[in-house]
Amino acid sequence: MTEPGRGPRPYHHEVRGSGPVLMVVPGGAGHPMGLESLTDRLSERFTVVTYDPLGLSRRPLDGPVGDQRVEDWSDNAHRLLGSVLPDGESAYVFGTSSGGIVALDLLARHPERLRRVVAHEPPSVAVLPDAVAQRAMVEEVDRLCRTQGPAPAMARLAAGLEGRAWEGAASGRGDASAEPAETYGTAAPGSRAAEPVEIPADTPIAVFLAHVLRPFATRIPDVDVLKGQSDRFVLGAGRTSEGQLPRRTAVSLAEATGAALLDFPGGHLGCLEHPVEFADLLTEALVGRATR
Repeated sequence: MTEPGRGPRPYHHEVRGSGPVLMVVPGGAGHPMGLESLTDRLSERFTVVTYDPLGLSRRPLDGPVGDQRVEDWSDNAHRLLGSVLPDGESAYVFGTSSGGIVALDLLARHPERLRRVVAHEPPSVAVLPDAVAQRAMVEEVDRLCRTQGPAPAMARLAAGLEGRAWEGAASGRGDASAEPAETYGTAAPGSRAAEPVEIPADTPIAVFLAHVLRPFATRIPDVDVLKGQSDRFVLGAGRTSEGQLPRRTAVSLAEATGAALLDFPGGHLGCLEHPVEFADLLTEALVGRATR
């Protein structure tokens, strides 16, 4: 019997625009909030299918959310593509952050109906030279979230993404002043708030920290299979992410698979910070040829 909240949840999706199908897989817990400017621009060229793997855009939630699996998200994405693609046609896919992990898994496991994929800063720590240390950081974030709550966990994650010392390490307590970046569901490196911030447990950022970050970031991607698909996908990296963990994972994945690496405007949240410029470069990467 499936434990309540542990099985795959019903996903949600929205469609806008016309042209070839482009699936957008958001980061964090998959909540698409904040992506409207990006998808509006993309819909001028594509039929944009925005995938919401947990249905978080239809809050309040109808039940608890359990720990998530990359395979469940990509399997449901595959089913969704089957329902929206005309017979014989294939789709473009864009995923950012944890959505980038899903996009690459979709390509590795269900390549038959994919045309080209762009994965922007997928935080797969297993491909890094210091993978052991980075996995330990992710595990610590997970432990803090479960024992002290989302705010200390967010503080630890922000430090880990930036590669800086964590102020709470000595005392064993997180710095609750780290901004939760609620608009996207993942940490924005360098962002800070003046006052402590409480993060309700049912918000997308809390769901991400408690149930998505650890199983996604620590999962080992199928590098050997992706090598064989290296001409069909591009790794995106933020121009202002130099030295930060998400850019390092994109660079390491590009080196391991032979895929092209393309700089995008902004940092890890570049698709929110510069949506029009980001969308135009993404379109070029999907329909043109991107090189290192």
